[in-house]
Amino acid sequence: MKKNIWIINHYAIPPSMGGLVRHTYFSKYLIQKGYEVKLFTSSKIHNTNINVIKDNSLYNEIEIDGMKYTFIKSGNYTNNGLARIKNLLEFPKNLGKTVKKFNRPDIIYTSSPDIFTAFKSIKIARKFHVPCITEIRDLWPESIISYNKISKNNPVIKILFRLEKWIYKKSDALIFTMEGGKDYIIEKRWDKAVDLKKIYNINNGIDINEFNYNKENYIINDDDLNNADKFKIIYTGSIRKVNNLSTIISTAEYLQNENYKDIIFIIYGDGSEKDDLIKRCCDENIGNVVFKGRVEKKYIPYILSKADLNLYHWMQTPLMRFGSSGNKLFDYLASGRPILSTVNSEYDIIEKNNAGLISKDQTPSEIAKTILKVYNASNEEYTALCDNALYLAKDFDYEILTDKLISIIENIR
Repeated sequence: MKKNIWIINHYAIPPSMGGLVRHTYFSKYLIQKGYEVKLFTSSKIHNTNINVIKDNSLYNEIEIDGMKYTFIKSGNYTNNGLARIKNLLEFPKNLGKTVKKFNRPDIIYTSSPDIFTAFKSIKIARKFHVPCITEIRDLWPESIISYNKISKNNPVIKILFRLEKWIYKKSDALIFTMEGGKDYIIEKRWDKAVDLKKIYNINNGIDINEFNYNKENYIINDDDLNNADKFKIIYTGSIRKVNNLSTIISTAEYLQNENYKDIIFIIYGDGSEKDDLIKRCCDENIGNVVFKGRVEKKYIPYILSKADLNLYHWMQTPLMRFGSSGNKLFDYLASGRPILSTVNSEYDIIEKNNAGLISKDQTPSEIAKTILKVYNASNEEYTALCDNALYLAKDFDYEILTDKLISIIENIR
C-alpha cells in the first residue's frame, strides 16, 4: 500500500499564481504513481495581493490548476516588515491546529526557507510517530547575513542558527536543492551532530510537457519579442535589490556606448527596484532596455523561446560556493536557448554542459564581453548551445525528480 504524504510548504504557490511550484509538481507525480498527498500552504500567496481566506476560517481546501491545496489562514504583508514576521509565526501556529482535523500521515515532507514551519513540522511528525523529511531551498539564516549584511553575532541570528542546527539534527532526512549541502554542514562544524548519510540533493526542475504546451498555446504578440533584427537578451523574474539588475542596466549602457545597436535587453517582472531602474534608463538615455512588467507564468515559455540569450543573474554572494538552484534556470534550459549566467558557483551545470556561458565577474564590461561571445558565435556553435540546453533540461524534469524523492521516501528509517 502506497504511503499517505503530507507536504508542508508555506510558499507552495499554484502555477497560475506564481513561480514557486516545486511541490505542486511533486504532488502531481506522486499522486500519478499511487501515493496519497495532502499539500498544506499559506492562504497568503507570496509576491501577490491574494489571500484566499477572507473570513475567519482556519483553513480552506480549494482545487486550483487541477491540484487540491489546503490553505491555512495567514495574515497579509507587503514587504519584509512586522506584518511578514507575524505571517511567519501565524502559519505554523495555525498549521498545528489544522492538522488535528485530518487522519494521520505516513510521512511528513516540509520545506524551507521558513524554519519556523520546519520546526513545527518536526514536532507534528513526532506527535504522529512518523518520519519527517526537511527540504532546504535557502540557507536561512545564512542568507540573511549575506544579503542584508546583518552580523552573525546578532542575538536573533544566533538563535536562528541554533534552531537551524536543531532542525537538521532532528529531521529523518535532509534534501538540499543546492548540491553543496554537505559542504555547508561540514563548514558549520555540525557534521558530528548531523548524520551526513541522511543528506540528499534534489535540484529544482521543470515540467517539460507543461512547458512545451504553454509555449505553443500561450503566445504574446509583442513587437520587441518578434523583432528578428534584434539580438534579444531576456530576463524574467523579480526586480528587487537581491536581483541586482542595476548591474544589467550598466551592462546595457556599456554595449550601447560601444555602438551595438542591434542588442536589446527585455525585462519581464516586477519588484521594488523596477520604477527606479526605469527612471534611470530615462534619465541616462539608456535606450536598449525595455521593461515589460509582470506576466502570468503560463506565458513565460513562449517569451523565453523568443530570446537569443536568456539571462540568469542575481547578486553574487559567498553562499554561491554551496551551489544554486534557481527556479528560472530550468525554465531557461527548457526553452532551448543559450544561458548567460553571472552567478559563479562551485557546482555550475551551465558551462559544464555547454548550455551557455558564465561571466567571470559581475562587472558590466565582463558581462558584456561574455554576451558578445554568444552574439559573435557561429551558427554551429550557437546551435550546439541550444541543443545542449534542451538535452540538459530532461535531467531536471519533475517526473524524474519525483522518482528521486520516492527513493528517499521508501528508504527512510
